[in-house]
Amino acid sequence: MNYRCLTMSRRNFGFTIVELLVVIVVIGILAAITTVFYSGIASRAKLASVQVDLSSNTTQLKIYQAINGSFPTTLVNNCPTLPVADNDHCLKASSDNKIVYVPATGVSPQNFRLTVSDATNTNNYSTNASGLSCPLNFIVVPGSATYGTNDFCVMKYNAKQFAATTPISTAAGLPWTTISQTAAIANSPNVAGCVGCHLITEAEWMTIAQNVLGVASNWYGGVVGTNYIYSGHNDGAPSNALAASTDDTDGYFGTGDSAVSNPSQRRTLTLSNGEVIWDMAGNVHKWVNATIAGNTQPGLTGEVAYALKQWNDGSLIMNGLPASSRPPSTGIAGISGWTTAQGIGHLYSNYSETLDRAYLRGGSWGTTTNTGILSLNIGAATSYTSASVGFRVSR
Repeated sequence: MNYRCLTMSRRNFGFTIVELLVVIVVIGILAAITTVFYSGIASRAKLASVQVDLSSNTTQLKIYQAINGSFPTTLVNNCPTLPVADNDHCLKASSDNKIVYVPATGVSPQNFRLTVSDATNTNNYSTNASGLSCPLNFIVVPGSATYGTNDFCVMKYNAKQFAATTPISTAAGLPWTTISQTAAIANSPNVAGCVGCHLITEAEWMTIAQNVLGVASNWYGGVVGTNYIYSGHNDGAPSNALAASTDDTDGYFGTGDSAVSNPSQRRTLTLSNGEVIWDMAGNVHKWVNATIAGNTQPGLTGEVAYALKQWNDGSLIMNGLPASSRPPSTGIAGISGWTTAQGIGHLYSNYSETLDRAYLRGGSWGTTTNTGILSLNIGAATSYTSASVGFRVSR
């Protein structure tokens, strides 16, 4: 008998430690690939379900409007109740998706805001009766005849940096700062899936300002023009920009303040259509796609340096600042007499400036009473960057 051959034959039935380790590693790699692949499929499935829900429920609302002459004023268990109960056009959500329906004001609303989001609010899309559908975490803004704007979409949150040149609207993370107006203009069209995205314009900013100024819930005490409009994180505590929250009821998120301890620091403002926008006034300054030419700045006769001014200063010479950029253009009653006491912010300018300058709106975490929805800083060049300056994208 050939014992050598028998021994070799027996060894062929076993595995070495190295071979076993290789098998284990290969299995691990395949498992990781499978997990990533499955996660990608699950993520896309959630996104698709939100988009489908938005489309199908918008159709239900429009059918209801065609039958009854207006959109529902109220819903009970997601079913229209006025002018008559209508269980045939209930709004339905897939799986754990959430639906929020807000009709326009009036007895017979002719518009609405519909938002569908997944359980974690990772995917959040809005639309209205005109069919305007906004990208992920953008909100619908009602247009304004004053500023010549139709309904448009704007980032719900300050722009965050998703990639080297790609902005994203998300609650998580700090705002994208240390970016010039020139770069903000160049990068704004790069938002994923957002054809026509651009740096917010002055007309769009003023449209939002006009809208939120007229909503009573944005004012301390609940009366427009009384006390002050909330101006967001601007008291320097903490002395840095903040991330936002997916919970719109938590407007003091990260500030260490509350509706009792320091109510002016609320970071959320509500539009007339029920949409909520974060950090329009405070947290970081925001670039607006507008400039003012040298030798045309508003200001005071004889000044030779930049300084803060109250908007109601009767000595102000408005020079080349368009009327549409000034508070009275909003048409809000009494606004021509408002100051920083009403939370609208300052004008920062230099009547003697000879160079072109860019628009910065709002304020940052440490600008205190200078911060406000109508605060305008025109002291920066288009190339200026700062850790307190970010931007917002609209479409």
